[in-house]
Amino acid sequence: MHIHDLSKWQHDHVFDAGNHLAERGAKAVMWITLVMMVIEIVSGWWFNSMALLADGWHMSSHALALGLSAFAYTAARYYARDSRFAFGTWKIEILAGYTSAILLVCIAVIMVASSVERLLSPEPIHYQEAMLVAGIGFAVNLLCAYILGGAHHHHDHNHHDHHHEHHQDLNLKSAYLHVIADAATSVLAIVALAGGWLYGWSWLDPVMGIIGAGLIIVWARGLTIETGKVLLDREMDHGVVAEIRQVIVSQFSDTGASLADLHVWRVGKNAYSATLIVVTHDSALTPEQIKSALRIHEEIVHVTVEINQCT
Repeated sequence: MHIHDLSKWQHDHVFDAGNHLAERGAKAVMWITLVMMVIEIVSGWWFNSMALLADGWHMSSHALALGLSAFAYTAARYYARDSRFAFGTWKIEILAGYTSAILLVCIAVIMVASSVERLLSPEPIHYQEAMLVAGIGFAVNLLCAYILGGAHHHHDHNHHDHHHEHHQDLNLKSAYLHVIADAATSVLAIVALAGGWLYGWSWLDPVMGIIGAGLIIVWARGLTIETGKVLLDREMDHGVVAEIRQVIVSQFSDTGASLADLHVWRVGKNAYSATLIVVTHDSALTPEQIKSALRIHEEIVHVTVEINQCT
C-alpha cells in the first residue's frame, strides 16, 4: 500500500502570534481597577456623590471587561493548536472586545437612569471628600492607561517595517477604551463636585453623570462596529480583496482567467484567509501558480483555489 507524504500540503492554523505584553498589562490593570472600584463605590455611598458612585459602578464594568480581555488572551494562547478551531483562536480576543463594548453600553444606561433619579430626588453631598477620592481614581486611570499604552506601542513597534496596512489589537483597544472612559468619567465627577462645592450647583453632579454616559455610548458604538465586522466576516470591502482581484487580472489575463467567486475573511490581526474560484481556457493553469502569485501579499496566509475549465 502506497503511503502519501502529506507534509507539503499541511500547516498549522496559528495565524496570530498573540500579544503577551498586553495580556500581562490587562491582568495588572484589572487588579488595580478592582481595588479602586471598591474604594469609589464605598466613598460615593458614604459621601452621597452620584457622580462618584456612578464612576465606581462604571469602574466595576471596567474590571469585568479587563478581566475578560486578559482571559481572552490566555484562552487564545492555550487553545492555539486545538484542531477544533478551523482558523485558529484569534477571534476569542475579538469576541471579548465585542462583549466589552456591550458592557460599556449597559453601564452607560444604568448611569443615565441613576443620574435622572438623583436629579428628581437630590440629596446632600460631601463634596471635598468625594473630590479627593475622584482625584485618586483619575490618577489610577492614568497609571492603567500608561500600562496598556506601553503594550500598544510595543506591538506597533514590532510591525513598523511592514508595507501593508496593519490592524489594531481590538482586544487591547477595548481594554484601553475602558480605562480612558473611566478616566473621562473621573474628570467629569471632579468638575461636577467642584461646581457643587464652590457654587452650590448640586444639579451638576447628576448632569455630569449623564454626559459621561453619552460619551461612553459613543466610544462603545465605534468598538462594537469594528469588532462586529470581524465576527461577521464583513470585510469584503478591505483593500486585500482588491489586491487579490488585481493579481488575477494582471498576471493571468493571458490565460483567459476570470475570478468567478471570492471569499476573504480575517483570521488574525493582520492575517487573511481566502477561497477563490477561477475560470480559465488554459488547461495548464494550476492552483499553485495562483497561490505563488498571491504570496507577494504577506497578509494573505491561507488560500484555497479551485480552477474550472471554460467549455
